[in-house]
Amino acid sequence: MKEIKTDALWVHLHWLTILAEQGSFTRAAERLEVSKAAMSQKIKELEGMVGVSLVQRTTRSVRLTEAGEKLVEDLREPFARIAESFYSVRDGSGPVRGLVRITAPVAFARQQLVPHIGDFLREYPQVRLQLDVTDRLVSLGSEGFDLAIRHSNMLPDTHVALPLYETRTLLVASPGYLAAQGQPKNPQDLITHNCLYYPRGVEPPRWTFTAASLAGEKVTVKISGSFAANNSESIRDAALQGLGIAMLPDFSAQAALASGALQQVLPEWQALDAFADRLWVVRPYSAQVPRAVTTFIHWLRARFVDG
Repeated sequence: MKEIKTDALWVHLHWLTILAEQGSFTRAAERLEVSKAAMSQKIKELEGMVGVSLVQRTTRSVRLTEAGEKLVEDLREPFARIAESFYSVRDGSGPVRGLVRITAPVAFARQQLVPHIGDFLREYPQVRLQLDVTDRLVSLGSEGFDLAIRHSNMLPDTHVALPLYETRTLLVASPGYLAAQGQPKNPQDLITHNCLYYPRGVEPPRWTFTAASLAGEKVTVKISGSFAANNSESIRDAALQGLGIAMLPDFSAQAALASGALQQVLPEWQALDAFADRLWVVRPYSAQVPRAVTTFIHWLRARFVDG
């Protein structure tokens, strides 16, 4: 049997672990920033060298064979130690540098985060930020993100979650709409208004409230409206056009409220079960976190927790 030079295998083996993590050649190639053809070729070369099939290919996805799964499992800890050692040496001295991949909700990213990004990049010129703006709850591990900003009350136990700041859910409407349709006095009045809402499944939309005077009791009203969207900025923009009363997280309505383009409706009532009550910074658990990631997290918390 021809002797295999194992030092020529390290790239092939690493790419196999990324393929196992991502579950497709396309996503693995994107994660590694290589072509799909190069990714496929590396796996074929590795299979040729070990003499067994490592990947089962289908038209929609890939699955590892039993041999492939064993190989990836055996590699996981050694590659983790290599990464820890690399980051420890790289980050031990000199300026903070590296790439930080972030995912954040659309409204928070556009209105709160991006306007301040320049401050961070000027302070840390050797750090690069890659921001994915989406309201979808992405998988950090499988999609290659270093951290997420989450507006959620449900956080994964396998991740480290740090509080960013508390949020409130508000009812808002334009002055023009309220002048034409009247100011609601209590939640029941919303039944006669055009309500702009975030759809939650196939159930008819309902909004739930409480107030200090109710001693914890809840009031739920069935609402209806001409526009619904799964993005709070879209709902806000509809409210700015005078289309109706919108329920929004406060960070999405903040600028419009400050300018007077929107006014708060039923301020003495607290909306329940609509949006989360806190923003979090979430990262996968790791014994060794790149210095650029920890630096960005500290900057975020200093900016928003203390600011």
